[in-house]
Amino acid sequence: MEWDWWVFWGTYTGGGSRGIYVSRFDGIRGRLTPPQLCAELPHPSFLSPARNGRFLYAVSETGDGRGSGGRVAGFAVDDRAGSLRPLGQRSSGGDGPCHVSTDARGRWLFVANYGSGSVAVLPVDRQGRPGDPRQVIRHTGSGVHPERQRGPHAHQSLPSPEGRYVLVCDLGLDQVRVYRWRLWRGALEEAPVSVLATAPGSGPRHLSFHPNGRYAYVVNELDSTLTACRWDERSGRLDPLQTLSTLPPGVDPSTNTTAEVAVHPSGKWVYVSNRGHDSIAMFRVDPESGRIGLLGQESTRGRRPRHFALDPDGRWCLVAHQDSDTVVVFRVDARTGRLLYTGHSIRVPSPVCAVFARVNDR
Repeated sequence: MEWDWWVFWGTYTGGGSRGIYVSRFDGIRGRLTPPQLCAELPHPSFLSPARNGRFLYAVSETGDGRGSGGRVAGFAVDDRAGSLRPLGQRSSGGDGPCHVSTDARGRWLFVANYGSGSVAVLPVDRQGRPGDPRQVIRHTGSGVHPERQRGPHAHQSLPSPEGRYVLVCDLGLDQVRVYRWRLWRGALEEAPVSVLATAPGSGPRHLSFHPNGRYAYVVNELDSTLTACRWDERSGRLDPLQTLSTLPPGVDPSTNTTAEVAVHPSGKWVYVSNRGHDSIAMFRVDPESGRIGLLGQESTRGRRPRHFALDPDGRWCLVAHQDSDTVVVFRVDARTGRLLYTGHSIRVPSPVCAVFARVNDR
């Protein structure tokens, strides 16, 4: 069991931030060290580790208005010092990239370009360096929301647990598109094998798989709901089981947007961040059916919790507040799954993503 971790912070730059920061996390006491700048990069709003933490990839959420201004950067991780060595940058294949993930071998990157509504596939060489986009699939269409759904907005591109598919949440289309991944070609099939249509105006943002690989949970940003789904790896299909609000009764969903969703490593609980209500919604999971039940909401003690991360042992939850420049530590109750406020926090400029990496003191 690991007790010490590096935590890398993705941020929005300008104001007080200059790029990616790092802290050390004490997994026994639940304490973070003050952040140190480890890489300068414009708007590194999402980070993804690869190859057992040897490399880290970051989007640079920029754009030129012509669908070609976003960037993806690669870094080699020094797990003794918690430092990053740049490995180069490449085009993200679109504007406003907001999510990046890797395949199981760390040889391919899947990038969601929010601004241009596209998903891109980038190769990675044996030294961890990203290459130019091998493929870009552009979505078309719109949704019912007059401001947020005028066009497609790919918000996440995530490989399925068995690695045969890539699932893309498109907030602008109210869809989760499932693409078949052809490893031997290094490309996605252009047409999705299935499409999960969420409620009109719901805005699916992110999804998280259950550790057993049989269920997935889709957080819908615009109507503040969570949809539990059954995942069929043979057909590449998401079948919805139920949809619940992430807010307490009586709270107007128009005053809130959801952001991150994560399943606890035990598979017993699911968590969702509420921006506006400024809380984490906590759900229990029925292990037999995958259905969920709301446990309640815990105030995050900060403004606009865009992202949060559970430590790999599932004992702690770090909540990043974009608007109050703080990260607050909560303990996960091992019996109930509820988040318990520890009173510990640090200041991080405009934090919007958190990624754990092992500390190697040897």
